[in-house]
Amino acid sequence: MSAGNDRSQTGTPRIGVYPGTFDPITLGHMDIIRRGAKLVDQLVIGVTTNPSKSPMFSVEERMTMVEREVANLPGDIRVVQFDSLLMDFAERERASVIVRGLRAVADFEYEYQMAGMNQKLNDRIETVFLMADVGLQPIASKLVKEIAIFGGDIRKFVTPTICTEVVQRVEQVGRRGS
Repeated sequence: MSAGNDRSQTGTPRIGVYPGTFDPITLGHMDIIRRGAKLVDQLVIGVTTNPSKSPMFSVEERMTMVEREVANLPGDIRVVQFDSLLMDFAERERASVIVRGLRAVADFEYEYQMAGMNQKLNDRIETVFLMADVGLQPIASKLVKEIAIFGGDIRKFVTPTICTEVVQRVEQVGRRGS
């Protein structure tokens, strides 16, 4: 399938949603976005908040980061903020697919449970799992922030622009460690 050319049997575009906090967006996220965009006519990146996480960046800052990072990728990619149940957001976006990235077995267990719950909420929307590129599997936004806060080098995990923004934020909030 190629983005923009493949239509569902009804002739309507196949829309996929890739949700996340993207705090910050990592090379692992970018890999899933690139690959996910090939599976649908339009990929909607849903930038959300997670009450159980302490964000380093505001949702507006994350939106700007994601929009900038995906601007030159091939395919029809939109970035949208949402603060609702994923399935309600997907329905509003007319998505037929939720795209999720998997790094490890622990991710699968959580995502499998979430996909089952989402299916109970709306069985017309499928969840598609993409395995992270082997070289990117260990990358997690939470760990990138932790490494940065303790003065570690995060250049292997994010783009140069994101690296600069994370380092600047750490300088604002204060680095930890000796």
